[in-house]
Amino acid sequence: MSTHRSPCLDAGGLLRVAGGGVLISFSAVFVKLVHVGPSQSAFYRMFFGGLALLCVALARRERLRARPGVWGVMVGAAVLFALDLECWHRSILLIGPGLATIIGNFQVFFIAIAGAVLLREKLSARHITAIPLALAGLWLLLGVSPAELLPVAADGGLVVGDSLAGVGYGFATALFYTGFILLLRQSRGMAGMLSPVANMAVISLACAAVSGAGIVARGDSFVIADAASGGYLMAYGVLCQGVGWVLLSTGLPRLPASLAGLVMLVQPALSFVWDILLFKRPTDAWGMAGAGVALFAIWLGLSGASGGGAGGSGARVCRPGELAEASDAVPAKDGAAPRSDADRDSGAA
Repeated sequence: MSTHRSPCLDAGGLLRVAGGGVLISFSAVFVKLVHVGPSQSAFYRMFFGGLALLCVALARRERLRARPGVWGVMVGAAVLFALDLECWHRSILLIGPGLATIIGNFQVFFIAIAGAVLLREKLSARHITAIPLALAGLWLLLGVSPAELLPVAADGGLVVGDSLAGVGYGFATALFYTGFILLLRQSRGMAGMLSPVANMAVISLACAAVSGAGIVARGDSFVIADAASGGYLMAYGVLCQGVGWVLLSTGLPRLPASLAGLVMLVQPALSFVWDILLFKRPTDAWGMAGAGVALFAIWLGLSGASGGGAGGSGARVCRPGELAEASDAVPAKDGAAPRSDADRDSGAA
């Protein structure tokens, strides 16, 4: 008589996703610390990060040639990613790293809605429950009255307060990131596509070019004010965009989507913690409760794409050698890593 064993979890995948989330959680911190504008920090993140990813791709001898159609989709993704970072960096400077990152992660719901409208995908019960929960959590987290979020009259006309502008930029971040994710997924499913690392290296460098063109068009400077800012910008690009993305892209396909969504919450959660510890963000009990509700709603949205599935919270970590046996038994097509609905960059974040 045989006994049934629950599927085991890849410990390496868990560590990579958690490590990538921890690294990316410092993204908003670096933006807050550097003495350059939001456009310049976006340019240097993608420039340094793109170079790091390109070095990884070259070291692996990965192909960098793609069909014209693939290049078109990658350039489109780069333009949307540049707009995403422009809005997110402004949101960080107006309302702080923690809140800006949590609002940016609302892309989970926009992607679900886009899938329902454009691809006729059915919204899961978790998504339907998560959206109002996320909005309620955001309201508690803001800790302001409705009057404080309304424009006020001044001699020069209506003036939008920092809170309203920051929230607006945060939602714009989520919208642009949704478009980026949809094009990124399309680029990963086309004939003649690049590997994940090479694909993101090209998109990152193209994004840097778009941000750089915007800086030139406005007549702004690329000058980095001081050595500390230069170090922060290099760490922002290499660690958050480069190493963090490699860890996520290699770890996410090895985990069930529901569990990957839960582990990825380390990124917005830690961003909120860093905001409190490093920048003395005032947060009362209602704000903490709002952050918890918003993060829980984001997890519901992430895990709603998979509907639970095998390998969820009840699965155990694989013993040494067990994962290799399972991989030998059911190889992935063409030797490629299996794809996951959670296979996304947290780069808004």
